[in-house]
Amino acid sequence: MLTTSHRSVCPYDCPDTCGLLVSVAEGCAVSVAGDPAHPVTRGLLCSKMKHYEQTVHSPRRLKTPLIRCGVKGEGKFEPISWEDAIKLICSRWQELITRYGAECILPYSYAGTMGLVQRNSGHPFFHKLGASRLERTICSPAKDAGWKAIMGDTPAMQPNEIGESDLVILWGINAAATSIHAMRDAQEARRRGARVWAIDTYRTPTCEAVDEAFIVTPGGDGALALGMLHVIERDGLLDNAFIAANVSGFEELSAQILPDCTPELMSALCGLPPEIIERMACEYAAARAPFIRLGSGLTRYGNGAMTVRTISCLPAVIGAWTKPGGGIFIGTSTGAAFPLQRVTREDFMTEPTRLVSMNQLGDALTELDAPRVMSLYVYHSNPAAIAPDQNAVIRGLEREDLFTVVHERFMTDTARYADIVLPATSSLEQADLFRCYGGYHAQRCDAVIAPIGESKSNWDVFRSLAVGMGWNHPFFRQSASDLIEQLVTYDTAWRDASTTEQLRQGVPVLLNLPTDPKRIWLTASGRIEIKNEREAEPLPRPLPTHAATDGFPLRLQPATTPYALNSSFYERDDLRTRQACMHLLMNRSDAELRGLADEQAVIAANDRGQVTFTLRISEQVPAGTVVTEGVWWREFIAGERGVNALTSQRLTDGGRGSTLYDVTVEVRAAE
Repeated sequence: MLTTSHRSVCPYDCPDTCGLLVSVAEGCAVSVAGDPAHPVTRGLLCSKMKHYEQTVHSPRRLKTPLIRCGVKGEGKFEPISWEDAIKLICSRWQELITRYGAECILPYSYAGTMGLVQRNSGHPFFHKLGASRLERTICSPAKDAGWKAIMGDTPAMQPNEIGESDLVILWGINAAATSIHAMRDAQEARRRGARVWAIDTYRTPTCEAVDEAFIVTPGGDGALALGMLHVIERDGLLDNAFIAANVSGFEELSAQILPDCTPELMSALCGLPPEIIERMACEYAAARAPFIRLGSGLTRYGNGAMTVRTISCLPAVIGAWTKPGGGIFIGTSTGAAFPLQRVTREDFMTEPTRLVSMNQLGDALTELDAPRVMSLYVYHSNPAAIAPDQNAVIRGLEREDLFTVVHERFMTDTARYADIVLPATSSLEQADLFRCYGGYHAQRCDAVIAPIGESKSNWDVFRSLAVGMGWNHPFFRQSASDLIEQLVTYDTAWRDASTTEQLRQGVPVLLNLPTDPKRIWLTASGRIEIKNEREAEPLPRPLPTHAATDGFPLRLQPATTPYALNSSFYERDDLRTRQACMHLLMNRSDAELRGLADEQAVIAANDRGQVTFTLRISEQVPAGTVVTEGVWWREFIAGERGVNALTSQRLTDGGRGSTLYDVTVEVRAAE
């Protein structure tokens, strides 16, 4: 049997965009390995991708278009041809547009694939259609908003500088599950003598692999940073020369905010003893080149943007930016490296249409009017499972007058509510171009196997829909490879001719960083702006979470797992088995207070809903906090709802992000 090897890219929403080597025999992917020649990931793959071929060739794959023949949510369908499916979708949309206007149609997608073409290929279609636009802010826009308030458009430092640090802080990031290459690099720095800290809301696997872990109250990270800033200023540990030359607003912060941020006062907000805050501040300021790797989880609270603003002050006040290995890394932005507008085509809109938050889909489907949402088109996302306030989302999906189309690889929770289900390709069956947000690299890939069954890529479906709508625009006659070439053929300082040619050949490449964040601050003033008058809150300050006033005693933390990514990978029996079931982790003292036992069926509830879990008593979780890992499909859980029946549609203080971690519950024994 002849086996060939092909380069590809991991398509999932992880920071590092791993390079893959895919072995193909007789038209099937038979194994997947990391590409050792990749300049950043260097062959290391997570447990989810080591057997990606099992996802690609899963017996659960959808292979033909389907039309609903049962009750919404029941999951009963019968086959329909592609021709009839496209004809039905377009005729229904034309009827709805005539009656309600095109804004009654809402697309819903996010990061099921991170490829620049396939992820964004719906934008030009819906722009031309005149549909409502989706505000895609479920992940970490508060992080970006907080960074911009202090640092403007200053690019992130190079992530590999972690190797030059003597104190690495993994803050709000379970790197062992969500950023394995950052974990590897932190461990390499540790072997060279650096100390490594983890700061999180419970003892994750990352906390077990560092020198010291600090467990904070959910949403209390900003208070910890303010307490550290108070000590650094009080004890004369500032780099005054750096502040004078590079920072604006520290004097106001020092006079107006920091006096009320003593370790004793901040201890009540962050959960760490005052003496620990004191020690952390002193050791941070004494480090030669402290490196903070900031995660996204700590931004999913009502104070998420303020938290990032506050933490971003730390390297500024001690001058860490002047030292190789010193600073803060929040993630890279390489948008200027590729002209994405050539794919998204905002110019197709005759005028901007209304913007609907993906974090408030429940309200959009049940309460939004003028016009009401009458059709939902979902691609590479699973909102019935992952969107906040699951009960509100499902009430909307159950509407008989809502025409729902889902383009998917598997019969997900959302697909069960569809009127039409269209089979989607995997990343191994389509061409795309990927860029990284955990570093500065990019890679192009082609399909390495033919589409499974009758599955089609996002771009090919939108091309078919354009024809079905009667459009003859040449843009929709292009192939995915044509669009990739438009992105690659672009004169930019991010890459030279040699790099561009390597991209065309599918070689993973490092992009050039046009500016040096250690020499220039891309802000309105040209300085690090601790005080920013353009913000509603000009100075960083303690800001409460939403859940602080919710009235339930336990803080719920929906967390990550190494064996899934949000609701992805639950088609895999091997990975699902390693999770066992949908557990709720609880401290023994909280369990005893409620008369609950290990492995008992329990119900977590609040004003939005209730969810059945299997209790796991764990000393990894502090008293007052409960944790559940992963976003399970409904068919694999004991009850009718998943964790997001408990989460809220409330938004962050900046960036209009989700507050998925900002929630409280009570827990009782299941009846």
